[in-house]
Amino acid sequence: MESEALAGRLLVATPVLGDPNFRRTVVLVVEHEPEQGTLGVVLNRPTKVPVGQVLEPWTDLATSPSVVFTGGPVAPNSALALAHVPGTDEPVGWHPLDSPAPAVARLGLVDLDAPPGLLAAAIVSLRVYAGYAGWSAGQLQAEIDEGAWYVVSAEPSDAFCAEPGQLWPAVLRRQGGELAYVATYPDDPGLN
Repeated sequence: MESEALAGRLLVATPVLGDPNFRRTVVLVVEHEPEQGTLGVVLNRPTKVPVGQVLEPWTDLATSPSVVFTGGPVAPNSALALAHVPGTDEPVGWHPLDSPAPAVARLGLVDLDAPPGLLAAAIVSLRVYAGYAGWSAGQLQAEIDEGAWYVVSAEPSDAFCAEPGQLWPAVLRRQGGELAYVATYPDDPGLN
């Protein structure tokens, strides 16, 4: 896997990844600069905090479940948002991911300081994340080489999954082959 091609791809935690911040997570790589590092958001960690409690103006645009998601352990008091914008226009306040993958070409980051009304007509899905996942230059590639992550293609619907608790096995199952079997890996193999 060429490291330059990571933006717009998914990192799926392997069963051996024991870090509680990333256990059974699916992370969308939002930015990847080989010399500077990588930024991503965990797609399958909803909180119980309604979007309206922290970013009330964005409530009506948030995709169900309309809660803030834990995007990762870095800067947990900051927020970022992903949105799906169909078509070819780039509305004010939205920036597409820098990804060569056509499937996620219309996913992008939202400027949460912009008035939601500027984006309302263009957005079909939006999710808000508290914090993000970050890796310094070379760190993520080392983790991939150690077997902590599977790197797979993303689909736009992954970022807005209605049942985020089922995203990890669903992404693995759709890969087929050996990874489909990993989807059935027990949460605690010691209980078998």
